[in-house]
Formats: sequence, structure tokens, C-alpha cells
Amino acid sequence: MRGTLRRLGSVAVLGTALVTGLTPAAQAAPALSPVALQDSLNKLHEAGMPAVYAEVRDGTRSWRGAAGVADVDTKQPAKPDFRHRIGSVTKAMVSTAVLQQVARKKVALDAPIGDYLPTDVPGKLGREVTVRMLLNHTSGIADHISTIFKKNEDLEANRFRTFDVATMIRDALALPPTGAPGERFSYSNTNYLLAGRLLTKVTGRDFREYVTREVLVPAGMKHTYFPGADPTIRGPHAKAYEELYGAFVPPKDFSVYKMTWADAAGEIVAPVADVNSFYRALLGGRLLPAAQLAEMKRTVPMLGPGGVKIGEYGLGVTAYDLPCGRFWGHDGAVWGMGTFTASTVDGKRQLAVGTNLMKYQRIAPDGSLQPHPKIDPAFLKVIQTATCGTGATTATAAAGFPNLRLNG
Repeated sequence: MRGTLRRLGSVAVLGTALVTGLTPAAQAAPALSPVALQDSLNKLHEAGMPAVYAEVRDGTRSWRGAAGVADVDTKQPAKPDFRHRIGSVTKAMVSTAVLQQVARKKVALDAPIGDYLPTDVPGKLGREVTVRMLLNHTSGIADHISTIFKKNEDLEANRFRTFDVATMIRDALALPPTGAPGERFSYSNTNYLLAGRLLTKVTGRDFREYVTREVLVPAGMKHTYFPGADPTIRGPHAKAYEELYGAFVPPKDFSVYKMTWADAAGEIVAPVADVNSFYRALLGGRLLPAAQLAEMKRTVPMLGPGGVKIGEYGLGVTAYDLPCGRFWGHDGAVWGMGTFTASTVDGKRQLAVGTNLMKYQRIAPDGSLQPHPKIDPAFLKVIQTATCGTGATTATAAAGFPNLRLNG
């Protein structure tokens, strides 16, 4: 179990399914088809996903839909406006806040993190790891997730635990590094714990307060918030069902859970419409000056097993090259809730989708993740329909898509 958690927590592989699962085509995305969009959600529910809710935008037009049930016992229907734990989609918002400080000359992207946080990252490592390396996951710092969730029982044991961020960082630094600073991409939530600490240090405010005031509010995210140590989700929401690759059958509900282990790496609660509002504001130039937005879009290759390129990662955002063009977004995975986002470079065509069952796949004897034969292809079909329309073709083997990370 420990090896599986470490592997899944440090390798971002969502891009694999998007790049290999959709066959390139020369056509642009067609106009929204409400019937096709709703049908794709219905089919995902029929494939085994308890609930799915989404918003799709195309310029001034938008569509919201849902399918399935928020509670498998009461059969409460899912609704598009549900609040949702968005996990690592939080990273794009935190990165935006850091880049605002870069624009204000309070932070230098290529300055050593030790200049700002000498206690958190002391010595040689603090002099070699830069702010940029934290934001694009090339620092070589290991993921603290593997120090918290080592066995199945840890999920329940940590349900109401309030974690200390400095301790999580220290524990991560005690692990073997994933590479030399700047050497290669290796996804680590610890990078964003440090980004949150950096924001708190240079702004003089808790990072949650700063991100809320300077990012969430300007983006029009009216129902988005950091829960801090509150284990509940405020407002209407689905239950969060976790299977943990067959460890919990039937799946266990983790909708009541303290997210202090995720902190700046993945704590935010938001409805999918607010997520689209964020990306439209970001890509439309309303949250960052042009120079800093360009820095955010400077990518490094995301490498999977065997050194195969599976995508590109910028500063808190992922680039997806789909049949109808490049999209920017991120995925998020926490206990029982998954999120996927994608927006065109101008922020006009957008998808944000949430689901309430996680890690429903199984681990093969050789340690590889086996895709679910129904849910994974159906999820890929939702993305295909929302981004590039029904004309794009889909490969049936969306290996492990979309829930491969244990990131917050």
C-alpha cells in the first residue's frame, strides 16, 4: 500500500489519457450541444459513477448539467451547483497569487526559496530550489502525502486531524529527493505547501485570506472558499465515495474530512461554475499582467513510466493538446471527489466537471493501474464532448483516467 500511495502521489499522468485517448482532427470545436452533453453525463453515471456535475461554456453561452445521485442511500439527485472539493485545482489559484507578488516585485521567480523561507528549506537545498521550481514541480522535493497515508487505516484515522504545515514540510524533506533541483518534473504537493508559506511570509497575511481577496473575489468566485480546519462542506454537496482500488467495498464516504493535510496544495471548495469563472478571468488577463501570465504558460515536460512524455506543466496549470487545439487546466483528486478542468487559450471554451467516486480502478499484480472498462472511457467521452464535440474520435483504452493522483 505504501509503495502504491507514493507512486500515485508523485506522478501526474492525467495528460496521458487526454493526449493518447483523443485522435487529432483538423476541425475546431462545434457549438455546444446540450443534448450530447447531458447524454455524456448520463452515460458516465450509468457506467458506475454515482454523481457527476459539470458546466461547459462557449463564449457567452453556457450549459450546466448533472446526472446520478448525491447519496446512494437516499437517492438524492445530483445538481450542477453542488459545492465540491476541487483538490489540486487549488494550485492554479495559489500560483496566480504568487505570480501577483512577482509582478509587484515582492518575489522573484528564479530566486532561491531559502531567501524567503530559510527555516522551512534550510542550507544547500534552500539555495538551489527556486520559487519557479516549486510552482512547476521541478524542485526534487518529495511529496509529503506518503508520510501521512501509509496504510488503508490512515484515511479514517486522519479524518479529523489538524496537520501542522511546518511538520509536513520537514517530514517531506527527510524523504529521498525525486531528483536534483531543476532536473525534471516530479509532482509533489509539498511544493505548494511551501508556496502557501511564501505567500503568508511576503504578504503578511494568511495565504487563504490573500488568495481569497486577490484571486477568488476578483474572478467572481462567489461560492468558493478555503475550509481550513472545518471538516464539513458548506452548502449543497454530494457525498464523497472512496474505493481506494478495492480496499473499500462498498465505497466509504469521506465527505466529512479535515483538509489540513492538503493546505495550499488542495484545500479549496468550489462549485464547477466558479472554477470556470477563475480560468476565464485568468486566461483573459484579469488576474495577472501579460508578462506573468506568459511565465505561467512556460511548461516543462511531464514524463511518465519509461520517460515517455505524457503532457506539459506550467506554473500551477497543465497544457492539454486536444484535437481542436490547446487547452489549459488542472485535475484534482481528494478522498471521494475528483475534478477536471480545461479552457481554451482565450478562456472562451471551457469545461469544469466534478465526480464523487475516486480510485475505482484496480491495481494489477505487477503494480500497474488497470483502467475501469466502463467509467474511464465514459469520463473521456464527457471531456471529448465538452471540449471538441462529438466529431472527435475516442480511443477505448483511457489507461487509468482520470483518477491517478492522491494529490490534494
